Amino acid sequence: MEQYDLVVIGAGPGGYVSAIRAAQLGLNTAIVEKQYMGGTCLNVGCIPSKLLLEYGKKVQDIKLADSWGIKTNHLNIDFSKLNQRTKSVINNLTSGVTHLLKQNKVKIFDGEAQVNDDLTIQIEDQTIKAKDILLATGSTPFIPPIDGLDKVNYHTTNTIFKLEKLPQSLVVIGGGVIATEIASSMADLGVNVTLLEVAKDILLTETKEIRSILKEHLEEQGINIVTNCEIKQVNQNKIILADETSIDFDTLLVATGRKPNLQASENLKLENEKDTPFIKVNGNYQTSKAHVYAVGDLINTYQLAHAASAEGINAVEAIAGLNPKSIDINMIPRCIYTRVEAASVGLTASQAKEQGYKVKTAESYFQSNAKAMIEEETDGFIQIVADAEYGEVLGGFIVGPHATDLIGELLGVKVAEGTVEELSEVIQPHPSLLEVLGEAADDWFKKAIHK
Repeated sequence: MEQYDLVVIGAGPGGYVSAIRAAQLGLNTAIVEKQYMGGTCLNVGCIPSKLLLEYGKKVQDIKLADSWGIKTNHLNIDFSKLNQRTKSVINNLTSGVTHLLKQNKVKIFDGEAQVNDDLTIQIEDQTIKAKDILLATGSTPFIPPIDGLDKVNYHTTNTIFKLEKLPQSLVVIGGGVIATEIASSMADLGVNVTLLEVAKDILLTETKEIRSILKEHLEEQGINIVTNCEIKQVNQNKIILADETSIDFDTLLVATGRKPNLQASENLKLENEKDTPFIKVNGNYQTSKAHVYAVGDLINTYQLAHAASAEGINAVEAIAGLNPKSIDINMIPRCIYTRVEAASVGLTASQAKEQGYKVKTAESYFQSNAKAMIEEETDGFIQIVADAEYGEVLGGFIVGPHATDLIGELLGVKVAEGTVEELSEVIQPHPSLLEVLGEAADDWFKKAIHK
């Protein structure tokens, strides 16, 4: 029986990154993957969704250029060719993962794993043994119990990117990040989109101000957003709401969240977080069973690829005896890649007050920024939440052009336990969107020039 210091179950962002880091630390490492390298993120999640958003953005760029005077002929979208590019990008990324694993001498096992109580792992017809095991098996789409749904054809976030042609009309059940991103990309590609959300609003994980701007822009894209809706029944090509409103579609997407994949570890009978399906872990991601760790969508944290990777590295370094510092969830950025992007990190003003801070906020807006005007993307703002006494940055919230890139500078200051004063001292390039961040910091001291 082959024996390893560490066996990683799952080759998504939480798994393959952990395996490579373990190999770097000198651990004899193996990884098991039952479906495809790169996991959900690379194959049916982050990457294909962002490709679809980029295609939609290119369409809008062409339309915007046309309004500026750069005239184009009739726009024709060859969706099959876009699909070919999507497959090519995904293949390059997944091949890269395999290459990196082999380069770092991580043994790859293809097949479905079953972890036993004695830390042996059954993979199809072979068995291997591990000193430590890292579970990174990810999640699958959650399907709500809606009358008639089981009798109709529908897509989940695992299958929607396999469409061979653009739909005429798409109904999305769900109003979270993935649901809105797909709705935004499809609308930009000319699809008639309706978004159905049972809650009082979409994107409830975000601040009221961010939700308001994103919702306004989604509606400007032509998306019909229905909140507080109760779905009575789903028929083939038609949804009937409780008020008897009927909504037709040719394609249906159910994007109502995800649930952890626990099949590989069910023999271990691991303890769960109270009243949740998530595995309970300590500060270094060790489960209730010694030598078994869990990261990513298996635990009750952000369901984000970069979070899973960071958690996996932390767990591996703990296994190797490096005693890493626990990850602060307030240092993990959250991003939304709709046409108008949003990104945030850390505490909101209300959360900071609840934790006992004396809070002061500062804001700046894109509407007076030269680069935003050049690109004709002037909606949105940047807000900095900081400790009123010392100026330490506690949180940052951006909605507007390239928000998911701009959050990096703010995050860097926060990780370094920097202050608003230090951020204000940065001489930002001109013209650039970063000047809005500088203006927000200057606003703290009431010296913002362009506010």
